[in-house]
Amino acid sequence: MKKFNNDTLIKKCLINEDCIATQPFKQENVQQCYVMRHKSNNKWYALIFDLNNELCINLKCPPDLIAILKEQYKAIKPAWHMNKKHWCTVEVNKIPQSTLYELIKISFEITAPKRNPKRPD
Repeated sequence: MKKFNNDTLIKKCLINEDCIATQPFKQENVQQCYVMRHKSNNKWYALIFDLNNELCINLKCPPDLIAILKEQYKAIKPAWHMNKKHWCTVEVNKIPQSTLYELIKISFEITAPKRNPKRPD
C-alpha cells in the first residue's frame, strides 16, 4: 500500500472545483496543518495534520457511522480538537485507501452547500 504524505492527501481531498486547501493557523507548531473547505460556503470538510508523527485527517461523519468505524478500525479515533460526536480522526496510513476515500467523500457531501430543489412551474 502506497503511503500518503501531506501533498498526496491534499490532492485526494480536492474532489472538485469547489474545494480549496488553506493554512489558516499561523502558530509554528501547526504549520503543517491544512484545512480543506468548500469555496462556496467556506465549510470545513477535512483537517489534515500530524499527531505524534502520524499523518491524520479529521473528517465529518454521521454519529452512528463513527461508532461503527471506531469498532472496526483502531486507526479511527474520537476527533482531535473537534466535536467528537460529528467528527473523527483517521490515522491515514493505517486504514485501507478505499475506506479513506469513501470517508473523505462522505465528509465532503455532508458539508456541501445545500441545493435548492427545482420548483414546479
